[in-house]
Amino acid sequence: MDNERLTSRDAEWREELRKRYTTKERTTLPRVVMPEIPASYRITCNDEVNQGLSIEQAVLEARRCLDCPDPGCMKGCPVSNFIPAFIKNVERRNFSEALEVLNLTTVLPAVCGRVCPQEKQCEAGCIYNKMKKPAVAIGHLERFVADFNREMERAEAHPDAVSERRNEGSPFFAGIKIAVVGSGPSGLAFAGDMAKRGYDVTIFEALHQFGGVLKYGIPEFCLPNDVVDAEIAKLRNLGVKFVKDSFVGHTLSYHELQEQGFKGIYVATGAGKPRFMGIPGENLPGVMTANEYLIRLNLLDNEIYGQNTMTLRRKRVAVIGAGNTAMDAVRAARRMGAEKAMIVYRRGEDEIPARADEVRHAREEGVEFLTLHNPVEYLADENGLLRAMRLQRMELGEPDESGRRVPVEIPGAIEEVEVDLVVVCVGFLPNPPMSLPAIDMSRQGKIVVDCASMQSSSPDIYAGGDIVRGAATVILAMGDGRRAAKSMSEAFENIIRNTSLV
Repeated sequence: MDNERLTSRDAEWREELRKRYTTKERTTLPRVVMPEIPASYRITCNDEVNQGLSIEQAVLEARRCLDCPDPGCMKGCPVSNFIPAFIKNVERRNFSEALEVLNLTTVLPAVCGRVCPQEKQCEAGCIYNKMKKPAVAIGHLERFVADFNREMERAEAHPDAVSERRNEGSPFFAGIKIAVVGSGPSGLAFAGDMAKRGYDVTIFEALHQFGGVLKYGIPEFCLPNDVVDAEIAKLRNLGVKFVKDSFVGHTLSYHELQEQGFKGIYVATGAGKPRFMGIPGENLPGVMTANEYLIRLNLLDNEIYGQNTMTLRRKRVAVIGAGNTAMDAVRAARRMGAEKAMIVYRRGEDEIPARADEVRHAREEGVEFLTLHNPVEYLADENGLLRAMRLQRMELGEPDESGRRVPVEIPGAIEEVEVDLVVVCVGFLPNPPMSLPAIDMSRQGKIVVDCASMQSSSPDIYAGGDIVRGAATVILAMGDGRRAAKSMSEAFENIIRNTSLV
């Protein structure tokens, strides 16, 4: 694949495209608005809220891009997507080449276009921010490219474009077996890059579905399962093998992987261990973690879930926390029939860490926000079941080291709020696999790696994503996977080169 041909700003077609419209003509165009299904309907189903751009919307939005000579958007992308190159291809309606450009750096464009916090990353570096205008809708355009090409391939029964690159890896690496532990975004990104280089890659997943947090942690109204499955199908076309129901460290040991001929291991087991607040009543029936709640929703059939004691019709649900996972949980509760769904957050409105669109969607769907409140106790009824929560009113004090104002208790300001279900979403802890060799671990249970190479203290084990960072974003996890693939491949290349010199 000629990367220079795909990404060069000096290509004749890009120079001609830049001259087609003046800067003023481009910058006066309004940012595209993503079509959405109405809130009154979407709370009755799991249909995806954002409906994607039409061709004409995408082309017009791509025209806003100024094709900067030093693009700030690329500096904010953790996987270093060639953003202006793919956007300019959208502007000239060459959507297949736009996907080729994205495929140089990412294996999950349809996912990243939906769930990445673009407003804090690529779009934050857009030149339009300096003009006090809305940034180019990079995430919307990435999603459009991935979705358009996927639908065209289905309609035409055309082989996936990625599959054409299956055998382009170096023949020196053919037959070198690499194991990936975990099929979340970091493991998938690593596997894709290693497969493109020619390695024999196998992903081991402990659960019965592949995708990790993309499947069990994100509801379908934000990220449909068929989108994730289509991205995974691309990796199968690259030759990546998938093994489900395989809990490395429990059903399959490190030594067994070695006996099976795996020469390198990438650990991407995520951070799914729940974190608790340590307050009275947390063990009551009716108090659960976001991880348990979302797994029940996402990996079990809704009819089965509805027959559980967890049906939420005419129930009051509180979600503790205000990150993206908390928004997913509270919006899911509305779809499960909760008559009252609340976000309880100890800081103020301006400190809410979730994506702005997620917060807006939650409000539109009838979610109540109890900001500057913090739970201090959960109360049981006469049958020992959750009936209420006691909330401490808070106010914002002086800023801490991060620059955020610290929430401080208002003495004596305690409220009791009736509730039938509490979903605790105040962070997650790493899930280190069992029976690894003696690798360095942090006190929090994270695998300690060299940040440049993602290599652990054991030479054949690399790690990335939430098992290294703690709970973070999909795109940061993918960036770790790509960095690990590059450094592991270079290590094998050095071994092969040195061996050939002997």
